[in-house]
Amino acid sequence: MSDLSARSNPSEFPPSDFQPPPSAPPRIPRVLAIAGSDPSGGAGIQADLKSIAANGGYGMAAITALTAQNTQGVRAVHVPPAAFLTAQLDAISEDIGIDAVKIGMLGDAAVIDAVRSWLEKVRPAVVVLDPVMVATSGDRLLQESAEAALHALLPLADLITPNLAELAILLKEPAAADWAEALAQGKRLAALAGTTVLVKGGHLQGGSDAGCPDALVNTGGLLGRETVVVPGERIATRNSHGTGCSLSSAMATVQARVGDWEAALREVKPWLLGALREASVLDVGAGNGPVHHFHHMQQRGDVQQLHDLQDNCAGHRPAEGEFAAALRAGAAGDLDAIYALDFVRGLADGTLPEHEFAYYLAQDAIYLNGYSRVLARAAAIAPTEAEQLFWARSAQTCLEVESELHRSWLSTRPTAATLGPVTKSYVDHLLAASVSGSYGVLVAAALPCFWLYAEVGSTLHREFLAGGAPVAHPYAEWLRTYADEDFAAATRQAIACTDSAARRASDSEREAMALAFRQSSGYEVAFFDAPRLYA
Repeated sequence: MSDLSARSNPSEFPPSDFQPPPSAPPRIPRVLAIAGSDPSGGAGIQADLKSIAANGGYGMAAITALTAQNTQGVRAVHVPPAAFLTAQLDAISEDIGIDAVKIGMLGDAAVIDAVRSWLEKVRPAVVVLDPVMVATSGDRLLQESAEAALHALLPLADLITPNLAELAILLKEPAAADWAEALAQGKRLAALAGTTVLVKGGHLQGGSDAGCPDALVNTGGLLGRETVVVPGERIATRNSHGTGCSLSSAMATVQARVGDWEAALREVKPWLLGALREASVLDVGAGNGPVHHFHHMQQRGDVQQLHDLQDNCAGHRPAEGEFAAALRAGAAGDLDAIYALDFVRGLADGTLPEHEFAYYLAQDAIYLNGYSRVLARAAAIAPTEAEQLFWARSAQTCLEVESELHRSWLSTRPTAATLGPVTKSYVDHLLAASVSGSYGVLVAAALPCFWLYAEVGSTLHREFLAGGAPVAHPYAEWLRTYADEDFAAATRQAIACTDSAARRASDSEREAMALAFRQSSGYEVAFFDAPRLYA
């Protein structure tokens, strides 16, 4: 058995006998973006709608401004009458429930006042304000005369997401020169607005070694602590057009689903990192190109496979094995991404740094504990006795593997066994699935930890044997464990349980199952890559 089956600390996660009340399959968050239009498709409303969809939401749009722009800059801006924006907002809110609102480019004071009046009337549960004032290209996107009106809007937001230039403008201060000063400015803005501020490190000076941290700041005690810093990798790319729009709309979407700003940031940040890393495959424009919002769904030419998966999620009831086959096809890009990681290549050929391997083992032990609770929940709500027994045995095996990790591997590799950001985000995602009330969604979310891990493990083991099993290989004993037939059999059973659940499910629940599986597959990639970023 491998180490895929659970990850967390008893003190960090709810007890395994927690029984939430039955509920319908999780509702897809309905997210309204209020922003300007970018005809090149990389920023503004266009980026918002892509970001909302990529993170599992249903996107709606109210247009505040029309721009003439491309990847090289903004040529002109037209702001329609504020009364027409009000008409758009009223038309949407009088008919459709709104779970979250993301506000971007507003243009002038009249538009800001219209948005403020509507927010005060409708009072959406989640409001994210991206105070779009200066584009990455340096173009001014908000009239200076409208800054006072924007300040009056700040207290109505639950989260404000300025870039460093906008943070400085809002405070009427010089732009921060370093991360410490950026955090200090974030605290001042949070105190001024009485809300949470997301301080973004993307515009900090420095190369890739400087990293790209982000931080949630709230001086009013609305977070677990005043400042929550989430580290990250800096991607060397010119294709960052729309990054701020995409981040803010993703945060609104995920917050509507998970209800926790820190958990939302820890889920969104790896997704955005991948969107930046894979942006060049889009080949859009000669300037600052867009990020790849759907990198986790359409890697390496899997567009048709994605369409097949969507077909299985709506419109007809899949035949036996059909849903599972579509899930596997949709995960092909994630498997390719895992095989390309430095961690996996280094594990196979023995060149992986010891401290990265130790970090991976420690995080896996933490993960296994939390994953065992998720599998115990699956056992509690499984529809048949056979499935109840299977998930219960799997939960027990997770705890046994965790114990073995501590007894053997971790006992000889001292490492700080603190909960890492990717591990926390992954387990939070699984726990959210476990309280959804849907057996199908829960097992679909749990499946990649069996399936992708089993496939990667068998490939690593084959390559290890093909290489002649060098005596000096530091991870030889670990790689031999990947040939465990019991785990392969458990993986086949987990696939069968998920496929069976899909055949019993409604169209909407199958859609939710496909989304949960896709998100977990992305977390599997991030988990294998985490040692490089955080060890």
